[in-house]
Amino acid sequence: MEFVAQNLFLITIALISGAALLLPVLRDARAANAVTPGQAVMLINRQNAQIVDVRDAAELESGRIAEARHIPLAELADRATELGKNKSRPVVLVCASGARSGKGVEVLRKAGFEQVFNLDGGIKGWKDAGQPVVSGKKA
Repeated sequence: MEFVAQNLFLITIALISGAALLLPVLRDARAANAVTPGQAVMLINRQNAQIVDVRDAAELESGRIAEARHIPLAELADRATELGKNKSRPVVLVCASGARSGKGVEVLRKAGFEQVFNLDGGIKGWKDAGQPVVSGKKA
């Protein structure tokens, strides 16, 4: 205990340094599941990927990706079976900016889905890339 008290500053520096080294590793793990809008289009066209919009219903009024299934993030774990039995089919999750859909990736992986991706930048990134959106709500 005396050692800790005498070297508190050095121990604190060591802990901060260790955390700083782990931060990029944790970011890279989350980024590994991210796809750009262009990559998402390729997954849709080549592998028949499903698009799941995890935003709240009110947010859909600002536009949504055509043919996207709407399952709010809070309901995703309970409604994962609606995505079908083929758990190897790619699923791309969309939210406003990519934060909530990143959480959804973990939910679907725990449910057994093999290829789950987070749309980098969310619907904003999709629009910024010039990809089409449709207006109105659709389940």
